[in-house]
Formats: sequence, C-alpha cells, structure tokens
Amino acid sequence: MAIFLTGATGYIGAHVASILLERHSDRLNLLVRAKSEQEANERLWHALQIDLDFPCLKEALETQISVFRGDLTEPRFGLDAAEYARLVGTTESVIHCAASLNRKSEKSCLNVNLRGTLEVAQLARRARDAHGLRRFSQVSTVAVAGARSHEVVTEDAAIDWNRSDYDPYARTKKFCEHMVRELLPDVSRIVFRPSIVLGDSRRPETTQFDMVRAFVFLAGLPVLPFRSTDRVDIVPVDYVAESVVALHQKANPAHEIYHLSSGMSSETFGQLTHAIAEAGGNMEPYYWPGLERPFTSVVNWLSNYRSGLGRSASLLKVFMPYLVWDTVFENSRIVAEMGREPEPFSNYCYPLLRFSQEHDFAYPYRPWSGSFSAAQEEVATAAAGGVKGTHS
Repeated sequence: MAIFLTGATGYIGAHVASILLERHSDRLNLLVRAKSEQEANERLWHALQIDLDFPCLKEALETQISVFRGDLTEPRFGLDAAEYARLVGTTESVIHCAASLNRKSEKSCLNVNLRGTLEVAQLARRARDAHGLRRFSQVSTVAVAGARSHEVVTEDAAIDWNRSDYDPYARTKKFCEHMVRELLPDVSRIVFRPSIVLGDSRRPETTQFDMVRAFVFLAGLPVLPFRSTDRVDIVPVDYVAESVVALHQKANPAHEIYHLSSGMSSETFGQLTHAIAEAGGNMEPYYWPGLERPFTSVVNWLSNYRSGLGRSASLLKVFMPYLVWDTVFENSRIVAEMGREPEPFSNYCYPLLRFSQEHDFAYPYRPWSGSFSAAQEEVATAAAGGVKGTHS
C-alpha cells in the first residue's frame, strides 16, 4: 500500500515527497504528466534534486516510488483501466498538493484546481470503497479567507461565503475544500492552509522565484507605499512540508484544519526591510502609505512591458492584495502539533534574495545523471565537490 501524492513536481509537493522518501518507509504513488518513463523520471529529478542526490532518487524509483503517467484534469487521470485499478488498489491515503497558482487565469484554476480535485476525490472514494482509506490530506491556502484588512483570522472563521475573493486561485481553492468535505464525509481529513510560502529556512537556494522577484523589486525601491507597521505572514517551505508530512502520518491529529503560517509572530515590513538593509549594508527605505494608489497604477503600467522590470511588475501586480491586507492567520494549532514555530523570514531573507539575484532567478538544475557520458560524469562530480549527485 502507498501514499498517493499529487504535485510531486511542484514546489510544496516536491518538498513533501523528499521528506517522505528520506524519513519514512511508505511507498509513494506519484502522478506525473509525461509521455514516457524517462521523461517522468527526469521531471521528478528536476523537482527533487534540491533535497535529494541522484543515487537516492534512483534507488527510490526502483524500490519506493510507483510512477503513474497521467493528467490531473483527465477522467481517471487519463490512465488505462488496468493502471487506474492498480492505483486504486494500492492507495491507502492521499496527500493532494497539486494546484494551479495562476492567479490571473480563471480557466487554469478551474481546470486544475476544481476538475483536478474532483478526480482526486473520486479516486479517494474508490479506494475507500475497495479497502478503506486512512486519510485525505489537502493543501489549500489562507487565501480562502477572501478580502481582509487588519485582521487576525482563525481556522474556523476563515471561510465566509458572502465575502469577496481576491482572485480565481483563492475562489477555486475555497470550493475545493468544500468539495472534499462533501464527497468524503466519513474519511479522516486534514486541510492545510499555508500563508505566503517563501524560501527555505535551511538554505539560500530555492526553485520558486515568483514571489522572490516581487520582494527583490520592492527591496530595491527607496520609497515603499506601505505602512512600516503592517504585518506580512510569511512561512518557509520546509516548515510547511514538514507539517504536512507530520500531521498526515500522525494517528490522531487534534484538528481538521491547520494554518501553516507565522501567525501572531508575523513580522512587519519595517522589520523585514531593516533586516535586508542591515545584511546588505544599505539604507532602509522610506514608507509613504499615501502612494499606494499611484504606485499600483505604475506597477500595472510596467506589467505590460516584456522585460525583467516588466516581469517583476507583473508578479507584483498579482501579489499586491496579499501585501497590503495586513492580515495574519492564527497558527497555535500547528505550533502545538509541531512543538515549534516557523523560522522568521528576517532570519533567512537576505541569503535567499542574494542567491536569487546572483542566479538571475533560475535554479542551476543538473541534468539526469543517467544520460551522462563518463567524461561528463567526472566533470559534474568535480564541480559538486567530489560527491556524485550533490550540489554546492
């Protein structure tokens, strides 16, 4: 029997998969969109190499991972009858991480988030009916709370169906939570709602740069259109992934819904810019809240240009609502379960921003080592400090 994990080639899902492979013996059923076995393996290597070396992944593919090549949005994932039956018959629990975070595309969010979650829930129902289902864990988002301002939001008070949503991503994820609750009423369920997931507290490297671009853009401005005392609820991806795995594997979690957030320890813009300026030896920015409206207009104008600045402005345009709402998400439930709070963003933000700028907002991926020639393998090994499959 195995854990069925969706989104293993995505940001949070890849970290969840790595922790399960490193610390647990459970088999994993992974749904990967690929035309061939080699393409699926290479996509997994692309996603997991920030945490796993190549020999570990190769061994896991042979002993611990079952790859199902399919599409989340297709009926029964596009698998043939025999493969789908094998997936149903071997799935003992589900961790659903896959999602479209395209906040500008309602089509993408409807297809991936709603249709995809429906297919995953149907798979869970069939596994439950066939042999029982231990648990269904769903990665959602604090954005289901909708439009907020200057608030502290608890898990049980987050969803208000009469409240406006910021974007299609938030709206569809709210419906996904409702769908799973309605379709799997008799299954042990956990809903995880991460806040802004940004960086890894253990290392400067990251494979996800959209929000980092927006922060780098802001960090370079002498004047910011915010209040320095406004809080920004940021949580590192390692805390999110470790929480998902720990609670999914726990026999009796205390709650059904958890905010994976910084909660009341969320830092202010002033604290963050002070940490960045101090680490970089730069001047701190001046805060001018009255500039929010003209600043937003300029960002919208710049977002139409195809350039590095335009790309940063386009991302900032999407994330602006989440930066100005001064809302935090109470996290005492997950802190009690994990026995610790997430690392403050100010402790690791500067190395993250520096790594991102130095690598032009791209992770230096290593190719599938199985395709190396002997000469290429020697070069790669030397570049990695003499250890195959690792990175500096």
